[in-house]
Amino acid sequence: MRLSTFIRENSAPIIAEWEAFAGTLDPSPEAASPLSLRNHIAYILRFVADDIDSPQTDAEQVDKSQGKNARRSTNSVAEVHAALRQAGGFNMDQMVSEYRALRASVVKLWSAQTTETTLQDIHDLTRFNEAIDQELTESISYYSLKVERSRNLFLGILGHDLRNPIGAMTMSAELIGRIGSLSERQTMLISQISVSASRVMEILDQLLDLTRARLGSGLQIIRETMDMAFVARQLVDEMRTAHPGNSFTVEVSGDTEGAWDRPRIGQVFSNLLGNAVQYGFKDLPINVSIRGETHDVSVSIHNDGVPIPPNAVAGIFEALVRSGDGEDAHLQSNNLGLGLYITKEIVVAHGGSIKVTSSEKTGTTFTARFPRA
Repeated sequence: MRLSTFIRENSAPIIAEWEAFAGTLDPSPEAASPLSLRNHIAYILRFVADDIDSPQTDAEQVDKSQGKNARRSTNSVAEVHAALRQAGGFNMDQMVSEYRALRASVVKLWSAQTTETTLQDIHDLTRFNEAIDQELTESISYYSLKVERSRNLFLGILGHDLRNPIGAMTMSAELIGRIGSLSERQTMLISQISVSASRVMEILDQLLDLTRARLGSGLQIIRETMDMAFVARQLVDEMRTAHPGNSFTVEVSGDTEGAWDRPRIGQVFSNLLGNAVQYGFKDLPINVSIRGETHDVSVSIHNDGVPIPPNAVAGIFEALVRSGDGEDAHLQSNNLGLGLYITKEIVVAHGGSIKVTSSEKTGTTFTARFPRA
């Protein structure tokens, strides 16, 4: 009996085996009813059987194996399965194990009634595995997309909804600070509340920037004519005040004027300078270089310190990514890992590029290039 025919005629025992296995993975009794499980796996089996019988050229087989096959519909059976599993609380490993169980159940039951293997059987088994792999790939891809969207939506809501209470805290601290009869300690505590609230607002701004960048709306850029060197000196002066134990140098050459978003450029300098302060040696200066060239302006910020581990350089501009758990200073950041990601997004939104070089001998240098307009 052809494998496709066997699947159609024996869907009930196949589903029964798969359903029993899926029940052992169910993280919640309410995640999916037995009827919904049974109905949905029937659609997957129907697709697999139809795929085995469908004509396929050698080129199409190669494309399918490389994940290049055309999408069949807006929401495939595999994507619907992934959406149901993600909504039901199943993790990725559990969903993948369901496909492994389905594959094993079909092969076991079919082999039990097959007395002699033919070339057609081998061909059908190959097409069966290709179809299961295709379904699995689509499910994984869609599951990952749903998880990413859910995470970004959560971060966006978190960043938005926390702004009002933090703003109220800041305003209250400011009003209390105007009371003239406060003791020195009370004044210090109020100041600390204001500083901490400002830090929280900065993190919330980064979360909102993260969600804008990842949900497709992108970072908003409002260009105006400005001098990159002037903004650099402003931010360096702020850093000198905030970190009197560090020394800074600023080197400027060429025409450094252009059309950029002034507040966003300030974010770039603030993030890169803050990174240099955090990871640089205190007894060595942080060097800022602004160079005007024909079509763009380059910004370089250099510090001497413990170098970035080579395996961390490739992902240094990714959000919420930590590079291992060693004792290196670069792995002990107490922030969310958003600063460099936001910096990259700002540079890219301006049509520019950013890179980093880091070694024990030459130190760490971040270099960003901004087209003039």
